[in-house]
Amino acid sequence: MTEETPGFEEKPDVPSGATPDDAEPKAASPSTGEGAAPAGDASAQIAGLTAQLDQVRKALDERTADLQRLQAEFQNYRRRVERDRITVREIAIANLLTELLPVLDDIGRAGDHGELVGGFKSVAESLETVAAKMGLQQFGKEGEPFDPTIHEALMHSYAPDVTETTCVAILQPGYRIGERTIRPARVAVAEPQPGAQTVKAEGAEEAPAAGDDKDNGSEEG
Repeated sequence: MTEETPGFEEKPDVPSGATPDDAEPKAASPSTGEGAAPAGDASAQIAGLTAQLDQVRKALDERTADLQRLQAEFQNYRRRVERDRITVREIAIANLLTELLPVLDDIGRAGDHGELVGGFKSVAESLETVAAKMGLQQFGKEGEPFDPTIHEALMHSYAPDVTETTCVAILQPGYRIGERTIRPARVAVAEPQPGAQTVKAEGAEEAPAAGDDKDNGSEEG
């Protein structure tokens, strides 16, 4: 029989190559798990993401407003450039046609005297056609009321057959481009004869007086 040595305790068999710690039992893990995050941390993460989303939306609204403002400014710039371009074009055309007005006046006088014949007539008609295509319009007619905004009176007289200041002769026609007058019509005007209305009014007053005498005479008879 073998005798047990006092103070000797049996140890569990340990596989070869294993450390003594492997033989010790491990503590049980908590029921909740080591990697599980508390509920408060999840709420904080959601709140942080919501705040970030609000910042992104705010930045997007600001960029959208900036883009709309830039687009409106660009549209205004385009309209202003187009308006300026049209204005410059009209001014250039008006200056060119203004220089041609003396030539058109000579052509008009030659036509009044029957001097537009042959090739000169064709050239004159072509020039007038081109000027009309560029927007040049002639105005001024005898018998129309005098308008100081479009007429320039060079001669003045009185006439018994007019009731207002009237253009009785067109000395030089006027020209306009659209609503813009580049030269007023130079005219001779006539006004009503002074005192004509006064004489007519006095005659109108005398007529009833004569009738009254006739009525009085018939009553006396």
